[in-house]
Amino acid sequence: MSNALRVAKGKFGRVALLDMDRPLVRHAHPHCHVLLKVEGADTQFSVRDDLVPLTGDSAVLINAWEPHAYAHDAMRPRTIILALYIEPSWLGAFRPNWSASGRPDFFAASVGAITPRIRALTDELARAMVAEPAAQALHETLLSQLMIAVIERFTSWREATPSLRELARWQGIDRRIRAAGVRIDTDPGSIREIDELVGESGVSRAQFFRLFEASFGVSPRVYLNVARLERAVKAVSESDMSFATIGETLGFTVPAHFSRFFHDHAGSSPSGFRAVTRMTDDFETSR
Repeated sequence: MSNALRVAKGKFGRVALLDMDRPLVRHAHPHCHVLLKVEGADTQFSVRDDLVPLTGDSAVLINAWEPHAYAHDAMRPRTIILALYIEPSWLGAFRPNWSASGRPDFFAASVGAITPRIRALTDELARAMVAEPAAQALHETLLSQLMIAVIERFTSWREATPSLRELARWQGIDRRIRAAGVRIDTDPGSIREIDELVGESGVSRAQFFRLFEASFGVSPRVYLNVARLERAVKAVSESDMSFATIGETLGFTVPAHFSRFFHDHAGSSPSGFRAVTRMTDDFETSR
């Protein structure tokens, strides 16, 4: 079963070392998202409507809010993947215009050939996360070097600027659709069915879905699941709440449904994710 071997969290976002042998459902993240193979079989991801390879010589590059899925081939062995979920604000501290990494066109292509330096930094960060789980400063240093190498390789980083077109598009969102987005962001657990949002909007179901996806770049269901997942990750890793309680606060009436949701979106069971995020404290205590 797929699971997290290590997870590092900080102002940079999070980095997960995932041992994968099952698919992930179509989902999205509000992060600049990079996937790098560490060891095991070559594999593939579905990014929007394209199937792209993840190999020892390539990276999968996913823009913020870009729908994607892990398309695991059951005939292939397991793959260890270094998954980077990077906050645009953290990248903006390196170069102000790198805050544009939260833009939907930051990466022009969803796959690209990596350099020997990216390969070496990927392996070094993965080894450091396994061998030295408490070395947070080392992890962030290696991650900084890796993301700089990735951005310099795969983006027109000198020209990257916040897009006036994007700013105008976001400001022009229909107020009824904006209200639905705010409700999802504020309390995703209160929303049992998307039709609740449709009813509150006062527009037809077809129009609501069309306007929502045109405004946010993803369907209402994907947007809701993103909000649920990010809250779930925070609660699982930073609180002692039971998984049943976490699931209930996020709208899951059956604990098993929450566990399945978390595994299908994060690539790990909630218990496995909590265990590896607590590993830093346990490691420090034992030293």
